[in-house]
Amino acid sequence: MSDNHNNTSPTEASDAPTTHFGFKQVEKNQKASLVANVFDSVAAKYDVMNDLMSMGVHRLWKRFAIDCSGVRAGQKVLDIAGGTGDLTAKFSRLVGPTGNVTLADINLSMLKVGRDKLRDRGLVSNIDYVQADAEALPFPDNHFDVVTMAFGLRNVTEKQNALNSIYRVLKPGGRLLVLEFSKPTSEQLSKLYDTYSFHILPKMGQLVANDAESYQYLAESIRMHPDQETLKGMFETAGFDQCDYQNLTGGIVALHRGYKF
Repeated sequence: MSDNHNNTSPTEASDAPTTHFGFKQVEKNQKASLVANVFDSVAAKYDVMNDLMSMGVHRLWKRFAIDCSGVRAGQKVLDIAGGTGDLTAKFSRLVGPTGNVTLADINLSMLKVGRDKLRDRGLVSNIDYVQADAEALPFPDNHFDVVTMAFGLRNVTEKQNALNSIYRVLKPGGRLLVLEFSKPTSEQLSKLYDTYSFHILPKMGQLVANDAESYQYLAESIRMHPDQETLKGMFETAGFDQCDYQNLTGGIVALHRGYKF
């Protein structure tokens, strides 16, 4: 049995036996199912909780990501961890009848909620739904013009594998946008954010979704996610060029961008 993992990070290295699930250490092969349990639990109340947790600001973050995507009519877009379809709905209108949007999510419960919501809005003709693991995307090489991932990367076991997989399916000239919770830029904001995340958020989850534990995990998973500069470096490791990020709401969220040339 190899001891190579002794010299590598337990959270990201591919040969390490454990990884983080929130603040807990779990076996790597267990994390995906543990994350799935969280989203199975919260799927039905996901949109309501997003509005409550962010006081509606998540809609502005997502709108900013969409505006930065440069998506045009006729393009192919992949919305990974697309969940209940907020980005997919807008992209469907932007690409029009000659384009296509693929809403991909590893969690079937979330995918079903998203599909039902978008169909209720009459968005049918140019959207595909695929249950897919971001680490091993089931799509051809050089296939999509734009790939987005909003608030999903932190739940992936091997984030570098996911970025590598995204790079493969992007067309040359394509771009990746990752919208994710990140690290506040001021100490004062960080303290306020911690108080909110660990004292108020789980209680809100218990009250609205009857599930404090899942929202405790979500708060913890944000703290375990790579900071802005680390994630930028991971983009570059995957092969992306012109990588940058923009902090939103004082760094509580950051939009990362990279291009495939």
